[in-house]
Amino acid sequence: MTRQASEPALPRSGAAAVLATVAGQFFGGELPVRLRAWDGSEAGPATGPVLVLHSQQALRRLLWHPGELGLAQAYVTGELDVDGDITDGLRAVWQAARNRGLADARPAGTKLAGTKLGGTKLPLAGWAAAAGAAIRLGVPGSRPRTPASQARIRGRLHSKSRDQAVIAHHYDVPAAFYELILDPQMAYSCALWTSADPDYTLADAQRDKLDAICGKLELTPGQRLLDVGCGWGSLAIHAARSYGAQVTAVTLAAEQAAYVRAKVARLGLSDLVTVVNQDYRDITGGQYDAAASVEMGEHVGDREYPAFCALLRDRLRPGGRLLIQQMSRGSRAPGGGAFIEAYIAPDMHMRPLGQTVSLLDGAGLEILGVEAMRKDYTRTIRAWLASLEQHWAEARTMIGAEAARVWRLYLAGGALAFEEGRMGVDQILARAAGGPAVGPARDTTRDTTRDATPGSGRPAGAGRPR
Repeated sequence: MTRQASEPALPRSGAAAVLATVAGQFFGGELPVRLRAWDGSEAGPATGPVLVLHSQQALRRLLWHPGELGLAQAYVTGELDVDGDITDGLRAVWQAARNRGLADARPAGTKLAGTKLGGTKLPLAGWAAAAGAAIRLGVPGSRPRTPASQARIRGRLHSKSRDQAVIAHHYDVPAAFYELILDPQMAYSCALWTSADPDYTLADAQRDKLDAICGKLELTPGQRLLDVGCGWGSLAIHAARSYGAQVTAVTLAAEQAAYVRAKVARLGLSDLVTVVNQDYRDITGGQYDAAASVEMGEHVGDREYPAFCALLRDRLRPGGRLLIQQMSRGSRAPGGGAFIEAYIAPDMHMRPLGQTVSLLDGAGLEILGVEAMRKDYTRTIRAWLASLEQHWAEARTMIGAEAARVWRLYLAGGALAFEEGRMGVDQILARAAGGPAVGPARDTTRDTTRDATPGSGRPAGAGRPR
């Protein structure tokens, strides 16, 4: 790139060396990844992923939005890129930041000095050097324009209109895009990987997850199932076609409702599956034999969750079963993080597993079992990411280059969060009061020691009925 007349002259070593020197003070040594700057200069490790800064604009975003949001904005706009495996790049940067304690880094001597992770105080000299380097490299400037793919949500938190806008932001895109990424059943949730056989596919794992849910709910022909947050219809269709259940499938996303209705009609299941496009708070009636909510509870909200539990309880007949599949985080990180909340799921709220179990118990539901699936989600998301990369040109054409980069970053970061135990996902089986007291559908406990998530509120190694 040719240097513009307005830009300050760079030292002979180039922009990358200047940035590496400054970054070294924060990371406590060599950069965790190689850095390539807009002037062609490079610095850092000779092997592994290369972080590519195409212009000063990428760094300018970090001045205005320090941390995760600024980096995400630079990546989705193409001002910052990763040459190599993006997951490996994220892993290296996150590991270095965690080791150095940069999650809460502030200049020493300020009120917020020190870090939560490492206790290291960054000297004022380091911040002064960073400011000086920014000026020399021509980084300071006006606030960059917010990327078009970033959510713009208004209204009262978790009002029906705001929740509608949040869901539309992520789901009301062509179903054909999701077909590029997901398995043929269109299950957009954690699969259950029951085999290490190379021929065992994502479709097999999703089928096993759907069978596990239907088995835990003890579905039999003619029973009424309420599917709250039905997504693209995988559970509703599987429960109807394979178990003969009468299913009411509820979704707030118009695109999903239209897709599921069309698929149900095409499969000849219209007499078994009713699709309703509405807010979960508008669900009426009761006496369902079973209810399920698969990765929808994260969108309900913290204050609204007790009412959500009560609604599910009230929709069930005495003794009716409830299956919740839901993501969890540690108590110090209840949301999805700056990137997720800005680009994927604004207003998302996740809590430790123990708190969710307590809320269900407080609503008068008897807890029958919990199964941890954290490592299953790592493998599931990696399969989605592989599909996205395989169909990258089609994805870019279908939803645009910026939105496609949002999805790449989302999937790579999500897989890493589950891999490192910063997030968990669990199936919680419960039943409404009354009716016959029976045990789990089948005794297929598996070892979940590996799945215990820090801050989850559950003991490592506790077996779960599946």
